[in-house]
Amino acid sequence: MTITLYLPDIDGGDLPLEERAYRRLRQALVEGIFSPGEKLSIRRIAEALGTSPMPARTALRRLATEQALDALPSGTVLVPRLTRAAFQEVSTIRAELEPLAVRLAATRVTARTLDRLAAVVAEHDAARAAGKPEIYLRKDREFLFGLYREAGAPMLLSMIEALWLRRGPLFWDARWILMGRPPEAAHRHELMLAALRRGAGDEAAQELKTEIGRMTAFLLDAVAFEGAAPAGSGPADKRRRARG
Repeated sequence: MTITLYLPDIDGGDLPLEERAYRRLRQALVEGIFSPGEKLSIRRIAEALGTSPMPARTALRRLATEQALDALPSGTVLVPRLTRAAFQEVSTIRAELEPLAVRLAATRVTARTLDRLAAVVAEHDAARAAGKPEIYLRKDREFLFGLYREAGAPMLLSMIEALWLRRGPLFWDARWILMGRPPEAAHRHELMLAALRRGAGDEAAQELKTEIGRMTAFLLDAVAFEGAAPAGSGPADKRRRARG
């Protein structure tokens, strides 16, 4: 697969080329279009961005400084592999910050925006039914960040994006696993929307916290993390095999 088809564009306006390259690559990490452990060469990124090597090199260095990428002494840049403990930490912080954004958004979001987000949820579910994980993940992100931006809290939004920089590659790698979840366990977006239409911001925030917690537990059981035993060798897997 070439990343050119998946590297997102942005509305860069009159941004300098290096800043535009950085923001596009950062958005790609947030969206999770790279797999954990994937090597990102300057040449490959430059080709995907349609630029010379210099903007690509600068973008990779900045993201490594932000710990969104791992830079090895050899100069190789890798997409990080999360350990189980790191994933749990990211999820624990997400479960506090993201519901806060929803509570703040609840006092500002309009009925028109909620209608637009309901359409995003329908597109999300349609992508899942059609077996299109890339669109499935994109619509999940579009729904959540559509709410977070309504909070009117740019510092909070930046913190959440930083967490998604670490989360994104794992979710991309597990996209087919996520697609296999039962529909009723996939998300709680409709419940969130219903609560927001009633003005119940705390309830909507709690629905999101529940969603993050359940997704975390599911992935901890389903994914082989860096430094952990391969999937299928844990106690839960042995019990399943014994029952089978």
